[in-house]
Amino acid sequence: MNSILNLFAILATVGLLSGCAVNRATANVDATADLDKIKTVHVSKFAPDERGINVIIADKLKAKGLNVTTGPGKPESDIDAVVTYVDKWMWDITMYMLELTITIRDPKTEYPLATGNSYHTSLTRKSPKEMVDEVVENIYKKGK
Repeated sequence: MNSILNLFAILATVGLLSGCAVNRATANVDATADLDKIKTVHVSKFAPDERGINVIIADKLKAKGLNVTTGPGKPESDIDAVVTYVDKWMWDITMYMLELTITIRDPKTEYPLATGNSYHTSLTRKSPKEMVDEVVENIYKKGK
């Protein structure tokens, strides 16, 4: 009887833990988009963001050689794209970024040229910088 209870406890634990270890990283690039032609972008700050994710995204795009500005809204000057994002956070002993979606948009029409998403639950959590790196790299790999 004890072996049956032990087996049940092990299976229940594995089932619970596997449900918590979810991650996903995706990217989609419009067939008409040429990401190599995008040289100047503005990262539009997501209004609820109080953690500076816009700055992390801007730094990542600068490291890829783009001319980047960031702040609320869209700048008045000519730019090749506007980058928007949505970050979702969760509590599990500490706050962590659960999901990040980044979208590269046409500045005139706001049409999404490319979108990337990263989703990591508590057991596979990544830092905000790692999530930004994952999303941006996946977008540019898909755009090749």
